[in-house]
Amino acid sequence: MNPSLAAQGFAAMGSEARLDVLRILVRAGESGLTVGEIRERSGIAASTLAHHLKFLSAAEVVSQEKVGRSIVCRASFKHLERLAGFILSECCQDADRGLKPKVANDG
Repeated sequence: MNPSLAAQGFAAMGSEARLDVLRILVRAGESGLTVGEIRERSGIAASTLAHHLKFLSAAEVVSQEKVGRSIVCRASFKHLERLAGFILSECCQDADRGLKPKVANDG
């Protein structure tokens, strides 16, 4: 995965409200939820929710589909799996070579 695309995906999840919305959609599964259902479950005002969904959609962690008069939102599970794979792809490689992690100085 391109580091720039990964950074965009992680940035989209970098707000507590957007992370809550994403978790609501992950729990809903592949069928997703309408914007109204997300609003009911999250308690986020409609205009604020629209902003968060736009941000999540632009980062490709959420997809949106117009169904009749409603918009159904779904977590983009494949993209989320790629993000997890990106961040974990080098897990423990330094430990396996006996390297110690660098620690930043506090002062």
